[in-house]
Amino acid sequence: MIFDPILDLFRGKAVTIPPLDGAFRPNAELEDADLVLEITAPDNLTVRGGKLLFTSGNDLLELVPGGGTATVLRSFDAVISALAASPGGHLAVALEDGRLSIDEREIKLPNNVTCLTALAFSDDTTLYLCNGSSTHGPGDWALDLMAKNNNGSVWRLDPATGAASKLADGLAFPNGVLADGDSIVVAESWRHRLLRIKGGAVTPLLEKLPGYPARLSAASGGGAWLSLFAPRNRLVEFVLQEDAYRRDMIAGVPRPYWIAPSLASGTSFLEPLQCGGIKTMGIHKPWSPSRSYGLVARLDTAFRPVASYHSRANGVRHGVTSVTEYGGYIWVGSKGGNALLSLSQKG
Repeated sequence: MIFDPILDLFRGKAVTIPPLDGAFRPNAELEDADLVLEITAPDNLTVRGGKLLFTSGNDLLELVPGGGTATVLRSFDAVISALAASPGGHLAVALEDGRLSIDEREIKLPNNVTCLTALAFSDDTTLYLCNGSSTHGPGDWALDLMAKNNNGSVWRLDPATGAASKLADGLAFPNGVLADGDSIVVAESWRHRLLRIKGGAVTPLLEKLPGYPARLSAASGGGAWLSLFAPRNRLVEFVLQEDAYRRDMIAGVPRPYWIAPSLASGTSFLEPLQCGGIKTMGIHKPWSPSRSYGLVARLDTAFRPVASYHSRANGVRHGVTSVTEYGGYIWVGSKGGNALLSLSQKG
């Protein structure tokens, strides 16, 4: 592994991805987790006023105490792309069309901030925004990856005045943000890493992740929870090196059948990697190549992975985009599996 950069000079384009090992050793914890609610594409889990809020498409919902059902608090005229609650109970809602509201008051954003993928309050007076791309919207994330864009940015916003200041740009789809003391930690999806932004300096914090990182949330006792919404795949990594092929694929192939990461897979024989889905005695093997996967990582106070929870290639609880703690449990939104899950923290 450490000699790959040198060997690549002699063997041409090498496709290497980090193995699922160590803290990322595969298991079936997500597949075996308690199913609290079946609902379309649950996302953006957050806690406000002792209640668990989440989104499903255009709807903002609150989990009914005891689980099993949820109440729609408000429906919007566009898909909700990001959600955050402040310690004092203020609620920020971002929509896929680029609009942002705080406590139902619309905030005017800079012209190029139209792809809000993640929000996080550090306190009631500071809101951090991830602008995933200046070219595509949140729903076009696969196109942004295939275009190999790196024009995302991170902003700080004063909720009272609406004043916004740019903290970093040139990022490859920032897709998660968490305040950490006097700095923030940002998930940069297309470069498979976490960054720390402090005082204008951008420093890599955790690199070479085995998947595409998304939302972050604080963990009790320090550290954080990280969702990874899709696995890295050798075929996808190879296609990202082939510019002409990728342009033709984008122009001529329907998007669900691109050689690209996915929140769910195995629903159509037209999907790529069907021959890679290894079966023995009619059983789909969990280690088969897959465009989708379910993965949550527990990070310590230094943001190093110490544990992980999986739904493997033969599972269905894939496309995890959001995770948070609430009521002594870990709550997981499987957007690809249309499931809201809970895990005991004792594990």
